[in-house]
Amino acid sequence: MSNRQERASSEIQKCLIEIIQRKMNDPRLRQVISLTEVKVSPDFQFCKVKVSVLDLKEAKNVVNVLQKSEGFIKRELKEMIDLPYMPKFKFEVDKGTASIIQVEEILRNLDIPKEESDDEE
Repeated sequence: MSNRQERASSEIQKCLIEIIQRKMNDPRLRQVISLTEVKVSPDFQFCKVKVSVLDLKEAKNVVNVLQKSEGFIKRELKEMIDLPYMPKFKFEVDKGTASIIQVEEILRNLDIPKEESDDEE
């Protein structure tokens, strides 16, 4: 990825976070933890956004809400940054982060008996 793409991706990521957290009032978006990766294409026509979601059961729903809000997101983004083109967004669940969250949830729910300590001397 070129420096120009990296700078644009980074700026888009910052702006998207602000738009989602401050300007979109959909309660389903409270599940969004972060945008883990934003990659704009070399021609600035497309932008892939990986979304980390707290509740895995709601992940697809959150992505659908974001995808359906693309027009609103583009309008807000256009006011915040100047790009050669306003890219078409593709939102997807970050499966790596989703897997980590799932493993942590499983570990939290395990019923492991505590070991007795050898403090008695």
